[in-house]
Amino acid sequence: MYQRLFIFFSLIFLLLWFSSCLKKELPVPPHHSGNVITATIPLTSNYKYQIFFSLNNNQIVQQQYKTSWDIAFEGKDKRVILNSSKFMFACNTKKNNFSEVLDTNGFSKNKKYDTPTGNLDSTAIGKWWENNFVYIIDRGYNENGIHLGFRKLKILSYNNGVFSFAFCKLTDTIATTYTITTDTNYRFVGFNFDSQQKVYCEPPKNQWDIVFTQYTETLSEPYLVTGCLLNRPYVSATITINDDFDNINYNKAIQYILTTNANIIGYNWKTYDFNSSSYIVYPNKIYIIKGWNHYYYKLRFIDFYSTTGEKGYPKFEYQRL
Repeated sequence: MYQRLFIFFSLIFLLLWFSSCLKKELPVPPHHSGNVITATIPLTSNYKYQIFFSLNNNQIVQQQYKTSWDIAFEGKDKRVILNSSKFMFACNTKKNNFSEVLDTNGFSKNKKYDTPTGNLDSTAIGKWWENNFVYIIDRGYNENGIHLGFRKLKILSYNNGVFSFAFCKLTDTIATTYTITTDTNYRFVGFNFDSQQKVYCEPPKNQWDIVFTQYTETLSEPYLVTGCLLNRPYVSATITINDDFDNINYNKAIQYILTTNANIIGYNWKTYDFNSSSYIVYPNKIYIIKGWNHYYYKLRFIDFYSTTGEKGYPKFEYQRL
């Protein structure tokens, strides 16, 4: 009997000792909901801006003309993207020299655009390093519908966050070489063909959640739309039309399956009504968003017009959960 008691208490001691060695779990802080906030984004009627917004700080972080950049460089996966807000396309000519490409023959048939989901495996330029061919870049259109012309582009090299590339006008044979250094604080660093300058086309990646802009969406064919994109892959979201906005709380929000697809909010929280010649917003479409700082939010759009009746002023209300 004494032997059994000794074994019993020895086991208890070992269990207590083992549990004391385990890393203590941090208590989950209480989730206090914030106030319902209303915000309006001044894209203006010709949608000439790209406007980056922080949900946590309830403020516009950066506002820029959508024509301020053409292409952008990403250092981690050495990808190059197009400015889809200008309806840009790229075509791999499968040729090595600028002198071999002097027109747009074959461009329409072979042109590509970046996926609106933001997936870097589905960009128009793609894995440029496999062959280092010359690309024809259609620079798209400005806010007044004026075509911005073509450029030829060849990515020459990438090393430790630094890209080297050459570019020129479509009819030129002598190219300008430029080196651009990416920045780990930013997901993308842009470049403008006209100014031949580096452009910070986004705020630092940990300062914003969503951006209001035009972008190229996949419908029956590529189409330029106006909407809201996520700061992918740091922000995720989903849509629900079955819940009441007032009844969505933190416990309900964390049950949703979210995606990092940049266009999950997208453009179709509104539609154009030809009878009234105006946009109608769907406030029953509610978006659950997990911000870059891991806070959950609920958001819905309530208007698309300014107080003076001008389109291009998306108005939404949201709440931190």
